[in-house]
Amino acid sequence: MGEESVGTRAQVILTCIMLFAITTARSHERVEVLDTVVLKPVRVTDDRMSGFLITRMDDVGNGVISAAKKTELVKLENLTVNTTTNNARQVFSSIVGINVWESDALGLQLGIGGRGLSPNRTSNFTTRQNGYDIAADPLGYPESYYTPPMDLLDRIEVTRGGAALRYGTQFGGVVNFVTKAPSRVDPFTLHANIGGGSYGLLAGSLCVTGSTNGVSGLGFYQYRKSDGWREHSAADQQTAYGMVTADLASTVRLVLDYTHMDYLAQQPGGLSDKMFADDPERSIRARNWFKVNWNVASARLDVLIDSLTTARTLFSAMLSSRAALGNLDRITMVDLGGPRTMIHGEFLNLFNETTITRDVPLFGHTSTVAAGFRIFSGRTLQQQGNASAANDADFTFTNPDNLEGSDYTFPNHNIAAFAEGVVRLGNGFSLVPGLRVERINTQANGWYRILVNDLAGNHVVDTVVHENRSRNRAIVLGGLGFSWKDTSGIEVFGNVVQNYRAITFTDLRVVNPNLVVDPNIQDERGYTVDVGCRGTVANLLAFDASLFYLRYNNKIGELLKTDVPPLYVPYRYRTNVADAYTAGIEAVVELDVTECLQLRARDYQAPSLYLFVNASVMDGRYASTADATIANKRVELVPPYVVRTGLRCSWNEWSAMCMGSWVGEQFTDATNSQYSATAVSGLVPAYSVVDASVAYKHQWFGLRASVNNLLDARYFTRRAVSYPGPGIIPSEPLTVVLSLSVAVD
Repeated sequence: MGEESVGTRAQVILTCIMLFAITTARSHERVEVLDTVVLKPVRVTDDRMSGFLITRMDDVGNGVISAAKKTELVKLENLTVNTTTNNARQVFSSIVGINVWESDALGLQLGIGGRGLSPNRTSNFTTRQNGYDIAADPLGYPESYYTPPMDLLDRIEVTRGGAALRYGTQFGGVVNFVTKAPSRVDPFTLHANIGGGSYGLLAGSLCVTGSTNGVSGLGFYQYRKSDGWREHSAADQQTAYGMVTADLASTVRLVLDYTHMDYLAQQPGGLSDKMFADDPERSIRARNWFKVNWNVASARLDVLIDSLTTARTLFSAMLSSRAALGNLDRITMVDLGGPRTMIHGEFLNLFNETTITRDVPLFGHTSTVAAGFRIFSGRTLQQQGNASAANDADFTFTNPDNLEGSDYTFPNHNIAAFAEGVVRLGNGFSLVPGLRVERINTQANGWYRILVNDLAGNHVVDTVVHENRSRNRAIVLGGLGFSWKDTSGIEVFGNVVQNYRAITFTDLRVVNPNLVVDPNIQDERGYTVDVGCRGTVANLLAFDASLFYLRYNNKIGELLKTDVPPLYVPYRYRTNVADAYTAGIEAVVELDVTECLQLRARDYQAPSLYLFVNASVMDGRYASTADATIANKRVELVPPYVVRTGLRCSWNEWSAMCMGSWVGEQFTDATNSQYSATAVSGLVPAYSVVDASVAYKHQWFGLRASVNNLLDARYFTRRAVSYPGPGIIPSEPLTVVLSLSVAVD
């Protein structure tokens, strides 16, 4: 019997065990539910008044313990920002220390990192939508090619490294996108939005909800296109989403949803440092394309077992693909035509996560325990070979039966059990212990080709190397947190949690002239420490300030190396560089200016004015290494500071927001090279950018205008080693986005 059959059988058995436990618990408690719904007691742990941006997740959710962790919550309704193009710099403005990579005009791929972790497709966070995974493969290929439309979202939940025990082993933590839910009251609502802007931007969305006889539904569709501000950078995207909720009984709810997203984008390629300095709008790649087709479906069952116990089981399935097509040669080489490189990937994932949350009496107080298990089975197919020599988006291999690059299947199986608890000791003190046990089996089955040509272009070496590699490991992670709250709501918290990050499929096999991977590369291990204080002061000031320490053992990083003579061409070498740490201070403060000046007491129509400052100061260093080229060097992608500050104002039907961002310089490799001829390594200089938005909403219609990069700064946030580069990826200049919305209830 194959591993997939074993995984499927184990999933069925564990689900049956959980359902039996639920049934047994119901019988034991002898709770009879007829026309009355038994509700769990709700503890109010925070003052949710306010239009403060600074909010955090509740200490206890359904299957989730967030107490004593660094958590942040973005409520989209509180932001007057550009959601049409998924502008991450603005949407995540209240999340402290977020480093954003900007790659395309439509925000097709979200690239955020924090605490010195690479923002590349948000791969150092576990990314979820409504609680289920949306990345290509959460462990083997954790890159996110799908970003939920911000117009669809209700909120974004962010938990830092302490999330490893509940959501998975990632150092970064988890980002969970929570979509809007269908109305359970209104029989029909409709919201439509249409917008346009600079460089041929056109966008439109439609959201319809309805409810009848305990069944509610939501349907959403969005289309976006842009010509791009650089030549060869046009893109178009469509997203469709549907959700149905049904109350199967007074204590049982079923939620079904499905997401489809596809886009086609032409990629103008990267630039060298000199090209960027001369003309950042320039493009010297006319034949590079990227295509994504993403499909995710989920089914969730929420059960209220009794007044103290809830259960949730969540199933999801993903069948998706992405294809990259173009010239991956170093950006200093002129594209003279010829066959293009195509990398095609297909992803099939099946997932179940089941949790039980129960309140228990302990030490004279009510404590809470959340425990559960996760079963994941995934298969990734990745092929690399030559494609047509034309300029169009022809995603077909020239020789599909005899690829020039590689052909691999990457099976990945993951089983985990986890438990956390909030032990309340009285007088505002709580302890939060946790444990996660995980088994990961990553495989690579396939082959790659070694081709060497002479100066005339003839093959002098043509060798096929077959590989069957497997890495099977068991991981045990532990953590402990504490929390103390005074009667005013001020909280002092802290936690220490072990982290682990598995090597990815790209680390197992890649063919790229700009990047070479150490064949003996190993997984990363380490831990995260957070200590902080947060709360509100007299309803005037909200704050969240903390210290963090992130330790990596055997940190995977990139060194700048040089080809052998006579070429001496630089490239990045990906390996376990050394032990490393990143430490810093993170603080966000928001002041209710209107309340501070007592304007509301004088005039009930006074405008609401909020001033926020979001800042982090960090330092990351390589340690415990005898390699003099990297000893005590700065960890790559750790800007010494990230500061965002802004002013939000609302008055009657008007709202506005102006925000400035300042990000310090950062290196892109462990040797801290300032410059490389190929531009894949080097310094990313410090930059600053200002954005502004204003909105008007009156009964059934609304208007919004956003200006991104108000001062028209010329800057870049990343140096890419492959798509959409290689080389420097310039950020957008000043752009304007206008939109009109209509609502029918």
